[in-house]
Amino acid sequence: MRTELLRLSWRSSVLSLVLLLSFAGATRAQSQNPIIPGPKPADAPAEWRAFLAEYGPEKNTISILEKDGHLVLFSISSGELELKQVGKYVLFCGSYEHGFLLQLTPDTSGTITRISFKNQSFARREEGPDQDHVFRIVPQRPVEELRKEALAATPPKETGSFRKPDLVELAPLDSSIHLDIRYATANDFLDTPVYSQARAFLQRPASEALLRVLQELKPFGYGLLIHDAYRPWYVTKIFWDATPPEGKIFVADPAQGSRHNRGCAVDLTLYDLASGKPIEMPGTYDEMSPRSFPDYPGGTSLQRWHRDLLRRAMESEGFTFYEAEWWHFDYKDWKEYPILNVPFEKLGLDAAGTMHQR
Repeated sequence: MRTELLRLSWRSSVLSLVLLLSFAGATRAQSQNPIIPGPKPADAPAEWRAFLAEYGPEKNTISILEKDGHLVLFSISSGELELKQVGKYVLFCGSYEHGFLLQLTPDTSGTITRISFKNQSFARREEGPDQDHVFRIVPQRPVEELRKEALAATPPKETGSFRKPDLVELAPLDSSIHLDIRYATANDFLDTPVYSQARAFLQRPASEALLRVLQELKPFGYGLLIHDAYRPWYVTKIFWDATPPEGKIFVADPAQGSRHNRGCAVDLTLYDLASGKPIEMPGTYDEMSPRSFPDYPGGTSLQRWHRDLLRRAMESEGFTFYEAEWWHFDYKDWKEYPILNVPFEKLGLDAAGTMHQR
C-alpha cells in the first residue's frame, strides 16, 4: 500500500510539473509574441468608471484616467499626478504636506459632472457617445440633399496606371469576421443610413492580410468586428459636406479621395470570441474627439492595451494606422488602386468568386 501511495504521489508530482511547464511555456510564448503589448492588465474597479473623463475647457483640459491600477490626474501643464480615493466622491492628490483634495460632483446616475480643487471648478466635457454608444453630429445640410448632389458629382480624375480592382467580400472569408456596418443604419454619426446594404469589401491582397491578422488574434480569444471597408466615393463626399469644419480632421476630402474609396482601408475593432461582445476601447467608433487618437492617454490600462493589441496585429500584416482614428487602418498597397464609385448593390460575384460591377 505504501509503495502504491508513493507511486501515485510521484505521478501526481510529475503531472503537476508538466502542467506547470506547459503553462509557463504558453505564458512565455504569449509574452514573446510581437503583437502582444506586454502583460494584460486587470480592469479598473467598477466604482472608478464614473470618474474617468476629461474636464474643463478645450485649452485647459484635465483628465482623470486609470493607469497600472491607480487613479491619475493628467494635464499638459503638470503631467501625471497619482490620486487616492479618500471618500465616495473625494480624491486626494500629492503628499501629506503639499497635497490637495478634489471634490467630485455626481448627477443622479452617479456620473461625475464636475470636479473642484484649489478654488477652481471644471465641468465634464460632453465628448463621447450617446446612450446608444454612437457619436452624432448635426449635419451642415440635410443628408438627402447632400446625397442627391453627391450621386450627381464626379470623382477626381487620376493619372497614371493602377491595378485592376479585385474586391473581395469579407464576411464569407471566416465565421469569426463579424459585421457592424453602421452606415447602413441610422445608428451612425449622421443619424441616417448612407449605404444601401450592410456589406464590407477589400481589395484581395488587403483581404488576405486581414485574414492573417484574424488567425493571429484567435488564439488569444479575439475576433474582428468590421465597421466599414470599401466606401463608394459619393459617400465620402456626403461625409465631407455634412461635417462641420472642426470635425473635418475625421473625414476625407473628396477632392483627394479616400483610401476607403480604393478598397484598401478598413475600420474595425476587436470582439470577444467567447461572448461575442465588442471589446471596450478608450473611445468609441466614429467619435470626433481626442479620445479617437491612437495615442490618447485616457481611459483605462485595459482599454489602451486592447487598442494597442489591435494596432500591433494590423501592423504585423502590412496595415498602417491613421493618426486621428484608432479604428482606421490602411493597407500598404493603397496607392496602386484607383478611386472607385460603385455602390454596393451594383457589385456582384462572377463564376470565379471575384467581385465585378453589374
